Amino acid sequence: MEAKKILIVDDELSVRESMRMIFKNEYEVLMAGNGKLALKIINEQPPDLVFLDIIMPGEDGIEVLKKIKEISNKVIVIMLTATKTIKTVVSAMKLGAYDYVTKPFDIDEIKLIINKALKNQGMEQEIQYLNRFDNFIKGDSQRNYTFDNIISNTKEMKDIFNIIEQVADSKATVLIFGESGTGKELIARAIHYNSIRKGFPFVAINCAAIPETLIESELFGYEKGAFTDASAKRIGQFEMADKGTLFLDEISELSSATQAKILRVLQEMEFIRVGGVKPVKVDVRVIVATNRDLEKEVSEGRFRSDLFYRINVVPIFIPPLRERKGDIPLLVDYFLSRISSGVKNMKKQISKEALELFVAYDWPGNVRELENVIERLVALTPKNIIDKDDLPANILIGQKVNKLKGDVLGGSIAFNEAEQEFEQEIILNALKKSNFVQTKAANLLGISRRVLKYKMDKYGIEGSEN
Repeated sequence: MEAKKILIVDDELSVRESMRMIFKNEYEVLMAGNGKLALKIINEQPPDLVFLDIIMPGEDGIEVLKKIKEISNKVIVIMLTATKTIKTVVSAMKLGAYDYVTKPFDIDEIKLIINKALKNQGMEQEIQYLNRFDNFIKGDSQRNYTFDNIISNTKEMKDIFNIIEQVADSKATVLIFGESGTGKELIARAIHYNSIRKGFPFVAINCAAIPETLIESELFGYEKGAFTDASAKRIGQFEMADKGTLFLDEISELSSATQAKILRVLQEMEFIRVGGVKPVKVDVRVIVATNRDLEKEVSEGRFRSDLFYRINVVPIFIPPLRERKGDIPLLVDYFLSRISSGVKNMKKQISKEALELFVAYDWPGNVRELENVIERLVALTPKNIIDKDDLPANILIGQKVNKLKGDVLGGSIAFNEAEQEFEQEIILNALKKSNFVQTKAANLLGISRRVLKYKMDKYGIEGSEN
């Protein structure tokens, strides 16, 4: 996969070089010492992400940011700022900057911001989706509709889109729940970009990914001198999302103390930065998500009941992929088209037999797992047609398990017969994967070669003696 491009724009050579050294092993790094050169590079070699200094000779960073956004809205811009220019950051955010970092840099902080920014990239696809979304909710049932990597023509998803239309412009807190990989953040984005707040920031934060010691300063920001490393004031995510939407993913992972502070913000729409004394007022629409049963978490004392009742205003449940199998062919077709388009002369299709196995599989990782499997198959399958023999073993075995389970429960086969058939299937798959070399197959199965040979003789399976 082609490396992402990062452009560093700063008039200080030492800054450019130090950042180049940080990123050179992970990204393709471009550099510019002024805004004019930066804009030339962006026109000729569009980067995925730009680090842009605010104070530069000639055009300052704010002016350059405006021109970057005129060239392309897809480019992520992160501002570089010195301590005394912090007030300018707010203006930059309103013009479309994604975030900012202060000098001197914290390497871990920069890497965290980049990872989050690149993960959330793809605004143009989401906006394109919203155009199709409008047609969907108007009842054009003959079309398929995409929401980034969620495609559906099922009643369950149509019901969700109807809810989005109804609640988008309200201030009501939305609780999105469902298994991991079902697309909770994408639904949150649909709500935001279909609302009157769409011209303001959508800020997403994964509560499970931030240590408890840092979550408060990440959410609410901090004042200069609030703690040892607080060399400058930092704006938190609530303030970043002012007039827009803040998405709190995996809210169930927050401690009780942090939950109490979130509750206060939702009730009062104000907070105090770490180390501060003056309340900060915000106007933020909050959407939260979890893959846990929050009612159970409340009953067992792991989640505050008052916060649960405050966030459970508009609940949206996203069904797992196994409960909307009719979407699987649509998703397979979409992912094949999208992923294959980035591979030269490698437009892929899937055979009928392979697609049937995809539909039969339960997809415990949901849409995310399906996308990852398609990406792996596109990369590793030399043919243009992906056949059932190209599929991962877990999909093949999963299909076999489901069939045997149905046969046993339906009374068409005895349990011990099903058990033997399943064992035979696993042994054959292990032998195929190891080119029928018994020693390798035994290691793969976690049994001795002697036990493997006994079972092969039992089922009449032949293989190499090596």
